[in-house]
Amino acid sequence: MEPYDRARTLIDAVHAADPQRAPDGRAAELVYGERVEAWVLRLVPDASPALRLAARSQHLERWLTPRATFPDGKVGYLQWRRSLYVKQAERARALLLEAGVSAREAEDVATWISKTGLKTNPGTQALEDAAVLVFLENEIGAFAAQHADYPREKFVDILVKTWRKLSPAAQQFARTLQLPPAIAELVRAALASV
Repeated sequence: MEPYDRARTLIDAVHAADPQRAPDGRAAELVYGERVEAWVLRLVPDASPALRLAARSQHLERWLTPRATFPDGKVGYLQWRRSLYVKQAERARALLLEAGVSAREAEDVATWISKTGLKTNPGTQALEDAAVLVFLENEIGAFAAQHADYPREKFVDILVKTWRKLSPAAQQFARTLQLPPAIAELVRAALASV
């Protein structure tokens, strides 16, 4: 087995330990990794094996650091996210090195997962684009239901900030997504103010 295949096997084994399950019974993190990788391949059809592995590692062991372990509010949320970026990047780097992937590629993967160089590093931007597209395509409805107490303006503000993270190519893909009517209306309101 070559290094990229070994790395994929190691990453997927880690994903399989996620206690949360998708509707089909598989580990939720594994399903998420597959979705991010699929979007990366749509955005970057000639994606390198390293970029594909980075996409698959986007939420690596996220369940080990629950949001509740950080303070409430925006500052706590941002601290939690930064912590995840660092942990996930380091864990992915270790798995790739264990699999025999070159140190240079393992470092690239860690850079992309840690969100270093967003808007300037093509690999980092591809991962961010894919993650946002997965959110919009698969998770926004559950997010809205979980935060039903948010006023409409807050949802629109979240969508404006989310939209600004996307590259122009990802924005084009996002415009083609079939969203629930209430969410589509919020997206239209957000785009009107971008």
